[in-house]
Amino acid sequence: MWRIYRALVCALLAAANFTRVYALEFCSTSDPDCHSHDDTSSNSQLCIHKSKWSVNVSNLIHDLGQFRVSSKKLIETFPIDEADGNFVRTVKNCIFSKSIPTPLKGPLRLAAVSKDVIEELLGLDVAVTQLDVFLQYGSGGRLFPGSVPLAHRYGGHQFGYWVGQLGDGRAHLLGQYLNRKGEIWELQLKGSGKTPYSRSGDGRAVIRSSVREFLCSEAMHFLGIPTSRAASLIVSEEPVLRDQFYNGDVKTERGAVVLRLAKSWFRIGSLEILSQSGETDLLRKLLDFVISEYFGFISSDDPDKYLVFFSTVVSETAHLIAQWMSVGFAHGVCNTDNFSLLSITIDYGPFGFMESYSPNFIPNTSDDDGRYSIGAQADVGLFNLEKLLVALSPVLTIPQQKQSRMILKSYVDIYQMRIHQLFKAKLGLLGEENDDNYLIAFLLKMMEDTQSDFTMTFRQLSEVSAKHLLDKNFTQLWALDDLSLHKHFSDWLNMYLSRLSRQQNDSDLDRQHRMKNVNPRVVLRNWMAESAIRKAERNDFSEVALLHHILSSPFTTQKTAKEAGYAARPPTWAKRLKVSCSS
Repeated sequence: MWRIYRALVCALLAAANFTRVYALEFCSTSDPDCHSHDDTSSNSQLCIHKSKWSVNVSNLIHDLGQFRVSSKKLIETFPIDEADGNFVRTVKNCIFSKSIPTPLKGPLRLAAVSKDVIEELLGLDVAVTQLDVFLQYGSGGRLFPGSVPLAHRYGGHQFGYWVGQLGDGRAHLLGQYLNRKGEIWELQLKGSGKTPYSRSGDGRAVIRSSVREFLCSEAMHFLGIPTSRAASLIVSEEPVLRDQFYNGDVKTERGAVVLRLAKSWFRIGSLEILSQSGETDLLRKLLDFVISEYFGFISSDDPDKYLVFFSTVVSETAHLIAQWMSVGFAHGVCNTDNFSLLSITIDYGPFGFMESYSPNFIPNTSDDDGRYSIGAQADVGLFNLEKLLVALSPVLTIPQQKQSRMILKSYVDIYQMRIHQLFKAKLGLLGEENDDNYLIAFLLKMMEDTQSDFTMTFRQLSEVSAKHLLDKNFTQLWALDDLSLHKHFSDWLNMYLSRLSRQQNDSDLDRQHRMKNVNPRVVLRNWMAESAIRKAERNDFSEVALLHHILSSPFTTQKTAKEAGYAARPPTWAKRLKVSCSS
């Protein structure tokens, strides 16, 4: 059944002014009214204009000192690893190990900060991020009050094979934070040193991967896709050795730490390791906790609660992957240890936003067989859910296991329905007509044949009037100009305009408005991230900040984005870019 549907999926999918996110400004370090953490850094450094800030520093320090997290619930609920220390070991019969972060070696610099996360989620004034003490909190040199740092034990299937124990090899869960909205967020440092799960790693992350994680997690949020968030990015002068493309060319890079947040960091691999190890009581305890904390609509007394949980994860995973596909996002490493139980996007590594449309787009150069190509993500989602079901089997009755297999079969229909809805919206279609699937598949096949840009083709269809489309004058619309070279473009265009004309009580302006709200003008293309990374490695964080701001309003036409060339045809060197699992 899935093979038949996969063919259908392939047919469907193969075929303003610059508004700052925070009230900080860029200024030359020669300006006497401007100061920074490092007077020797570039003149594009993030800094504070004293004339615009009258915040009492002692108040900021006090506020940060009052900021508290708690590890109490996690420590009291679950057994903790009996061994102490960050030495690498096989861990049994626990969910977490206590693990103290290893501070980054200074000097430290604040490379990026999200005002939205700092103020809206954490309830702090973004000015606290300019304090030296924040650099310590955000890099592992100092612990927030209440924090008992933990490293999570989990396993996973990587590239289709069970690899046993994995775990947080370079991440530390600082604790849970209850904000003024009543939301609980788990704060985690990534790149903060060795843990019992580091295997042969050094526990560090480097600037290039950390810039990508910070920018993409925030970009995905503003695209409306469920994701972890990033609060800050702190870089150091600490040397870190990396063989980026696993070819023996080891280079010295610099360490960095991202302070990131999620409602939960539990993933499919969290359950797999317990099931595979025969720790059924602990498996049941973790499931009960996850359901109680994050699936409140499921009654703890429901004898089918694990079945309802599984059904929910199946549905939400299908929805998440459909959303990825709708913006041309390929995760790059869809292992079970990277798939959230809450169906949010986590663990940004060798991801990529597709440029020229191709179902075979592979962002990760380490993925030799294309297992995680963009067109395979729906299949991989099913594979991971199958492994989740295997992990749940010890706590399911025989009748429940039979029901769960039926639930899993529904994944295909849920995905198909959701992706159909999303692509209809991308074309501004209202109602339902029999040929809608064909209209979408026809367009995608033309895009594939002409190597048309995925993001800008849909965006330019959103911006152009029906009359302009009919005239076929696309000299200022480079993506549509590419598409119009297809020999069947006129046939498709006539079908599309005819379909739009049958939509009652719908004006062309209304259609354009709807489409602009779902078709981004800017996404985080790899070449854009690479440009920002190259500058960041020279302590110039201006483009990281610029991208962060622009990606915070992806559906808006922005003058600064145009000036930076972010909506223009990608540069020729972009095709030569490579990203890998090395980070």
